[in-house]
Amino acid sequence: MNRLFRLGPVLRARKAQEDVARGAVIQSRAEIREAQALVKRRQLDLVGSEAPNEGSARAMVAALVARQSLAAGLFGAQRLVTDAEEVEREKISALTDAAKRRRAVELMAERHAATVKAHDLRVDQANLDELAITSKARNAAGNVADPKRSEA
Repeated sequence: MNRLFRLGPVLRARKAQEDVARGAVIQSRAEIREAQALVKRRQLDLVGSEAPNEGSARAMVAALVARQSLAAGLFGAQRLVTDAEEVEREKISALTDAAKRRRAVELMAERHAATVKAHDLRVDQANLDELAITSKARNAAGNVADPKRSEA
């Protein structure tokens, strides 16, 4: 029986793939946090830029255009969050697939180990049986050869 699990390198590769996928999820979550922080900053900028109540028409138009620009920046930042969350969902899906592939090879490794153990137990039991039979045969042969032993 081959004691070596031949898919060991495949298992290591699958674990590495899962680690890479886990790292991508972590990076994706960091990108989401950065995008959310950008949204918060843009919201604060927009709230802080109130439209002027008085002043020249040019100043009021300029203030309204600036607010519109800030609102567009806020919308863009919210879109970044949405896109980053979609990327995160894709990365989580990739991580799940990698974990399933790794687990499939792990199950094969566990089955192989159980098979090797069962084989070893069968071999040990066969050896013990052989020793018992041989010992019994020796004892029987010794009793036939030495009649004094059989009486005692």
